[in-house]
Amino acid sequence: MHLAKGLEFRAIVVMACDDEIIPLQERIETAADDTDLEEVYNTERHLLYVACTRARDHLLITGVNPGSEFLDDLKI
Repeated sequence: MHLAKGLEFRAIVVMACDDEIIPLQERIETAADDTDLEEVYNTERHLLYVACTRARDHLLITGVNPGSEFLDDLKI
């Protein structure tokens, strides 16, 4: 997702939008305090947004239940 910023593609597939993948649990567990945790959530939310908005024509998002809490934020 990091490398997609500023680019556009005809189709994008964002895989594994599961609750334990996005946001990445390892990053959440290493947050030292509430400020760090908020930064982790903001960064992860932004990365998903960037990945999904690179699609010009088609966007496919896959995952299992429960899905990432950030999917509701996308309004797509």
